[in-house]
Amino acid sequence: MGHEPKPPSVQPAPIFRIPPPTPTLLHPIPSSSPAFDTPVNPIRSFDVTAPTLSKTTILPILLPSAILRPVAFRIFTKKHNLTLTSAALQALATFVGKHCGAGWREEGLAEKVLDDVAKAWKKNGGGVLVDGASEQLKAIIRDLEGCMVAGRIVQDKYLARKESFAFGANADGDTDANGFHSKPYSLRQDENQSSIGMSELRVDEDEGSSKDVRNWLKVIGAFEQPRLSYDVSKKHFERINTAPSLLPSPSHKLDLFRHRYDLIYQRLLRNDAFQTPSFAPNHIPSLQRSSSTLATAQQSYKITPISNLLGRGGSSHLLLGLLALTPTGTLAISDLSGSIALDLQQAKPLPEDGAWFCPGMIVLVDGVYEEEYNIAAGGFGGGGGVGGTIGGKFVGFTIGGPPCERREITLGVSGTGQNGDVTAGGGFGWVDFLGVGSERALGPKMRKLEHRILHTPLDSEFGAGAGRIIILGEVNLDHSRALVALKKVIGIYAAEPEKEAPIAFVLMGNFVQDAVVAGGGSGGSIEYKEYFDSLASALSEFPSILQQSNFIFVPGDNDPWASAFSAGAATPIPRKSVPDLFTSRVKRAFASANAEAESTLGRKVIGGAIWTTNPSRLSLFGPSQEIVFFRDDVSGRLRRNAIKFRVSDHDDEEETREKVRTNSAKRGSDEQMDIDHAVLEAESHVPSVAEDEQENVALSMDLHLARKLTKTMLDQGHLSPFPLSTRPVLWDHASALQLYPLPTSLVLADTETPPFCVTYEGCHVMNPGRLVEAGRGRKAKWLEYDVRLRRGRLRESTF
Repeated sequence: MGHEPKPPSVQPAPIFRIPPPTPTLLHPIPSSSPAFDTPVNPIRSFDVTAPTLSKTTILPILLPSAILRPVAFRIFTKKHNLTLTSAALQALATFVGKHCGAGWREEGLAEKVLDDVAKAWKKNGGGVLVDGASEQLKAIIRDLEGCMVAGRIVQDKYLARKESFAFGANADGDTDANGFHSKPYSLRQDENQSSIGMSELRVDEDEGSSKDVRNWLKVIGAFEQPRLSYDVSKKHFERINTAPSLLPSPSHKLDLFRHRYDLIYQRLLRNDAFQTPSFAPNHIPSLQRSSSTLATAQQSYKITPISNLLGRGGSSHLLLGLLALTPTGTLAISDLSGSIALDLQQAKPLPEDGAWFCPGMIVLVDGVYEEEYNIAAGGFGGGGGVGGTIGGKFVGFTIGGPPCERREITLGVSGTGQNGDVTAGGGFGWVDFLGVGSERALGPKMRKLEHRILHTPLDSEFGAGAGRIIILGEVNLDHSRALVALKKVIGIYAAEPEKEAPIAFVLMGNFVQDAVVAGGGSGGSIEYKEYFDSLASALSEFPSILQQSNFIFVPGDNDPWASAFSAGAATPIPRKSVPDLFTSRVKRAFASANAEAESTLGRKVIGGAIWTTNPSRLSLFGPSQEIVFFRDDVSGRLRRNAIKFRVSDHDDEEETREKVRTNSAKRGSDEQMDIDHAVLEAESHVPSVAEDEQENVALSMDLHLARKLTKTMLDQGHLSPFPLSTRPVLWDHASALQLYPLPTSLVLADTETPPFCVTYEGCHVMNPGRLVEAGRGRKAKWLEYDVRLRRGRLRESTF
């Protein structure tokens, strides 16, 4: 039976074909005209993925760290002033070899990656030493791995992955669980600058930025200042993250003096006089006057640790150590390696009668070690080991303070242009000492801003305009004439035009003559509050000054509450501000004046009262200017505890020195170093006076005391270079007493020294003295500081 053939299939014409069904949309859009049955147009889809580079296969290679070292050195060390450890270099070599492949050198891929890593390390607050084992570097490398395409960092890909889907509370944050930034520096749109202070200062270089200098003023209390510690191994400052305590562990007491010694020791090693030249002379160096700003090829000092004196009797050495009193009442000098008895009967201070030397200070002593052999013990006397007391004694011939270091050298600012731009060098420019930003990060911008706001004609007078700070010392509110003198001083500036009102008035204690709540003549807490109520009434008479200026109050030892336990004696420093219990009326006076100005003028005013600690610091334009305020009778404490030296004849200094050395033990060489006359005239030898002083005029006794006090304090680099038994210090807050780097200006309110203004190594030191001198009639004295010239002058007026 045969099969019939199938008829051929007939295909319909295209016009008669049934169109395929339109896919149903998940979220259809209703028709714009439902009544006319307008068809719904499908939504055109767009590719929301971030654009990427052409896909290129990168074959990983095994890149040795030694081959990457020259490129890493050029990027990290020369460009960014960073130092790589071996572990960090190995980690970067592994990362570059894996993601950049064989084209890391020819195509320049490695340089771009290393540059981004260095920028991210700085922005995250990393130190000078880049450690490969740190979590910070691991976090940076981990973030870079997600945005590497064809050996390059793709910004859009990283931002699309990290920022486009950031919801909730962490949408604006850019830190991970470890506290480090989750984005590299070059990939972040909203950079977190808190580590260098830019978020607080809000630097804006536009012309529309604030031109009022008061907006760039910040008062930093001692308990608000960052607690930094110098790491000897890393040669860098590190932030102390542990919570401070008033009753810390006894080890913190040792850290207090160890930190002071490490700071001065590294400062000396950076000094030109302590760096061995390439062609060193054969003669023996001896301690002479030196300068931190003058390079001297003739001098090359070498500091000997005390423990290295063992077995080297009769040899000459230069020691750096802490002066201390032994239980038997004799002098000793100690460093981190040991301690030894000190004989200063034949010693001469350098410069002679130019500084005080007290127990608790770190000094340089040049002399000879006299060995003492203990026959019974068969060895050296004393502890005889590292950390103990070495037998024998060290006979000192000359003693001097460690040379001071200028602020520009410490921060690495080697030059300043006319517009405020600086040339950066070495130093600690990336360290944020005050929490307002580092010199390398914000210094150039803030200097330009300062130059634009404070720029004045060359023929302008001293103290003209609004760039002034008025400083009044020892404002005893319980004194019958103190309020009258205070109103006289404020009235002088209230009579000036409103635009020329001073930036701030600084009132420094003691605010009462005797200790409060200690049975003294100043009464108790009720009387103390009444004194400040009287001050509020006096300030209310000058509403224009309250509206335009800030009043800063720095307490003294007689102010509460510390004076209730010390009865007027030295209290532990730093000390807190005056309690709010006594300052309510003063704050109310400022609030009333500001409210009146806002209702009358229709604009907000910035006047206010700031109650700060002792000591405290004032920052102007971020790291550009730093002014330290400290109220303490330092000169009297120095005179009471200073070492008295033998009064020498009027022979030449080198002849006397040679005579003493001839009578001592045998020396390795008798050749003496020639005196560098340029060093004798250096700035660190004798502080410079205010510009009005003639060099050929004989120095008065008051000026001599001012120079002596200034050199002693700044050479020590500390506000309290005394033993804890003489001046107690809070151990965990001792870093707030450091004068390193040197501030722009130092206001040292000392009532036992006449008022003065001197400059030493670029730091302007001022003492306002007393507002009203006892038995001097009706005369008020105060200081007027010009922030443009960075100089102060003494003023007085009768009332």
